Amino acid sequence: MVQEDDDEEQQKIWSWGAGTDGQLATGRLQDEHSPQLLRSLSAFGHIISLSCGGAHVIAISTGGRVLTWGRGSSGQLGHGEMVNSLQPKIVKALEGFVITHVSAGWNHSGFVSDSGAIFTCGDGSFGQLGHGDFKSQCSPLEVSYFGSKHIDQVACGMRHSLVLLRDNEENQVYGFGSGKRGQLGISTDKVKSTSLPQITMGLTNLKIINISANGDHSAALSADGNLYTWGRGFGRASDACVPRRFEAAFSLNEVALGWNHALLLTREGELFMLGGDRHGVLGDSQKTSLTSDVSGKSKEGIIQIAPDLMDSKVVQIAAGAEHSALVTGKKSNNGSIMTWGWGEHGQLGLGDTSDQTAPRMVSLGNKFDEKNATSRVYCGSGFSFVLRTYDVGSEKR
Repeated sequence: MVQEDDDEEQQKIWSWGAGTDGQLATGRLQDEHSPQLLRSLSAFGHIISLSCGGAHVIAISTGGRVLTWGRGSSGQLGHGEMVNSLQPKIVKALEGFVITHVSAGWNHSGFVSDSGAIFTCGDGSFGQLGHGDFKSQCSPLEVSYFGSKHIDQVACGMRHSLVLLRDNEENQVYGFGSGKRGQLGISTDKVKSTSLPQITMGLTNLKIINISANGDHSAALSADGNLYTWGRGFGRASDACVPRRFEAAFSLNEVALGWNHALLLTREGELFMLGGDRHGVLGDSQKTSLTSDVSGKSKEGIIQIAPDLMDSKVVQIAAGAEHSALVTGKKSNNGSIMTWGWGEHGQLGLGDTSDQTAPRMVSLGNKFDEKNATSRVYCGSGFSFVLRTYDVGSEKR
């Protein structure tokens, strides 16, 4: 009991937005328009990271244990059954492993262990589980294709999956599942689907450090800060069957993909966005500067988002289906959250269901609560989470 109290003091977690499948972990099947401080996760110790999918959430806790909750109708929760869960539950099938990386897709999930093994479960009707068939799985099953090779990351999109393999000198991306928009990157032509992992073209000689997938989009970030995208085109751009480098004059530190847009965070803390402008997801063009792609050839419009952050800079980003979020940082803390875009389910956390065309601050309590804290924001298709961790021994109230 003392341990639970200590963990609660060291960490706070909030959720808001769409909640009718139990994805908010509030114990209620309803949308929440304002941030809800959660108690349901405190019994599981320190939460290291989250991944939010279509309507389910995966969490990694201390020691590499995995918790899931929300929609489970396709088996994506990994509890051995195809039912929803209002409360977080340990994935017992993974208790013998130390899980280091997870990804929640629309209706499927991926898990990577410290030994480099990858497990998947959930909807497999497009081959997105990588098991060589089109069956769904309600418990995590190891993707045997990779054998003893070391997997570093997994990224689950709408109906496809990506895997980043790091094995000695080999650094390669694989794709499997639906490829109808080119999101697998495995052929110069569009592929209906594949149920076995295949090498993504054009990335073999690059040092890829991060992969992303959402909707029918795929992306990879290289060590030198270059972005490669494939799949459904953003804005008026055509679909890309193989990765293409995004021509820009800046180096990127982080990428977040939505269904129709992407957030690009530079190493200097500047935020850019590309793609469509549905629900104001790209911000208010009157308050931002619209520039063209440096190459002059791309039809992907890019907008710089410069909210009034005073002495702050953007330190982390997240994208849902059609909403966006960012975390600002200062010398003493990095706890302020801003959101904008589609708000129908309250996923902006602003107390209403209105869309917002420019970033607005989310209230998570008094300003003092942000001091000596590190915050991260996570977005599912229509909901959001914030994980705030406090510097142990500092005053938090």
